[in-house]
Amino acid sequence: MDPHPLHPRPPAPTVGQPTAGARRSGVLPLALLRCSHPGAVLAVTVLTTVLAATGGHPVGSAALVGAAVLSGQLSVGWSNDARDAARDTAAERADKPVAVGDITARTLWTAAVAALAVCAVLSLACGTLAGTVHLLGVAGAWAYNLRLKSTVLSWLPYAVGFAALPAFVALAAPGGTTPAWWAVAAGALLGVAAHLADVLPDLRQDLAAGVRGLPQRLGARTTRALLPLPLVAATAVLVVGPPDVPGLAVALAPPAAVALALGGLALGRRVRHAPFVGAVGVAVLAVGLLVASGAGTG
Repeated sequence: MDPHPLHPRPPAPTVGQPTAGARRSGVLPLALLRCSHPGAVLAVTVLTTVLAATGGHPVGSAALVGAAVLSGQLSVGWSNDARDAARDTAAERADKPVAVGDITARTLWTAAVAALAVCAVLSLACGTLAGTVHLLGVAGAWAYNLRLKSTVLSWLPYAVGFAALPAFVALAAPGGTTPAWWAVAAGALLGVAAHLADVLPDLRQDLAAGVRGLPQRLGARTTRALLPLPLVAATAVLVVGPPDVPGLAVALAPPAAVALALGGLALGRRVRHAPFVGAVGVAVLAVGLLVASGAGTG
């Protein structure tokens, strides 16, 4: 029974219909920002741009690489929330703008496709081979959103997408350089870790919605146990792979990676996205190792 029969609640917004409040208050720009997954977008864009700026790229080239990565990440974030709009609305996800009617799935799809088009232009402006590699990584992320998210191969797009970033930076450098195996391998390992950390807070909701990716099949306990492994492995690759890694970095990097990974997991029981923040911390450490070694990505 409605506790206020004279003032009944308005019907819940559908996926394609924003609330009147949203139309009046003009919250569309903020909703777009929130739907982009801004934390992940910022982390990936900044780290890739830093890698380019410290890896032999002139300022303009590093900025172009950063803009290409930014547009690609925006397209991935928006397409993710657009694809999940019906599921999030049915689950009454108050943290999702599309579920509370602040934005429509159609608007998100439009923004995602527009960002993808911009990404294609900017990526190919960095060079045909470099741009193709980056676009393959972005395509993998779209494949995750559209299909692979609910399969046992859910980790693969993350591995491909993150491995593509250092390869893109190397190939887009003036004259183009061959991507170093350790940079690509570390990127792939960090991608797997990012997947595990990103899914962990929403694992129960995903299972209830029928999402059956690899972490959901493994369960929360196993996912927590596995998460530190690719993070530490990525750090180990960057310690033994590049030439001339400073001795202090060799000594401090592995225990620092363990501390960041385990610290994120421990805080994750109280802070929702702490495991992902821990994974980003290890990614920062990885970029630092590349810069300290002077190896860059090539």
